[in-house]
Amino acid sequence: MARRFWVPAVLALVLAGCADFGFARATYGRRFSFEQDTFAFPNELVWSYHVDEHGVWRVESAHSGSYIHRCFVLARTARQFFQHARFDPSQPAPDDDALRRLVRRVAARSPRVQGSEAERIVIPGYPNLRALSEARGEILREEIGGALWSYVERGGWRMVIPFTRRNQARTAQHLIEALDRRRPTVLHLVRFPHITINHALLVYDYEDAGGVVRFFAYDPNAPSGPAVLSYDRGARTFELGRNAYFQGGRVDVYEIYHRPWY
Repeated sequence: MARRFWVPAVLALVLAGCADFGFARATYGRRFSFEQDTFAFPNELVWSYHVDEHGVWRVESAHSGSYIHRCFVLARTARQFFQHARFDPSQPAPDDDALRRLVRRVAARSPRVQGSEAERIVIPGYPNLRALSEARGEILREEIGGALWSYVERGGWRMVIPFTRRNQARTAQHLIEALDRRRPTVLHLVRFPHITINHALLVYDYEDAGGVVRFFAYDPNAPSGPAVLSYDRGARTFELGRNAYFQGGRVDVYEIYHRPWY
């Protein structure tokens, strides 16, 4: 009895691995564009961060905004629109109800699956996601998912396992290979067991300077321009610079939304 159960279980894992491999090797017809494929509105910060007059990093008053804890939601959904939607500005813009239905359809598509061109959901009236989010941001905020999805992302378990330098070197190489195939990648940035950062970025391009690789990313917290995540080949370490929510320094990263268990 135990053996009969064990064999199908192993087969299921193998098949899941095959499905994952197909997505991991996916190639897209164009590159992700920061100017076109990102949201215009930010994931708002809960706290105010700054360096005081003594050079100490401070976390102070709570933010009054309501659109918070959506960094994973925004990074994931930006890739879902890139993978599963097609914009047609030649058609009339939809009314609110029709747009809500279209957005829900895109958000319901798996970020782990590469759809065909024929399966893409047509978004009429706008040239790209950036323009749509500028004009109809409230509907997008209401329909792409709540803060809960930033906490129940299935790959969250990985952060508790120590990250070796060999693992991070392999991650950097996999990132380069994916971006060479024009496949944008969602990364989880952590410093576990410290809680100095627990964030998601969507990496879409890179610049290889030999000893250092600069990965360019859409940061849901700062949608005005690309973020830079650097990888030092010698130290085999990723670094994120100081910004409005992180004092800068080493981060450990891994890809999410790409495997059945991530």
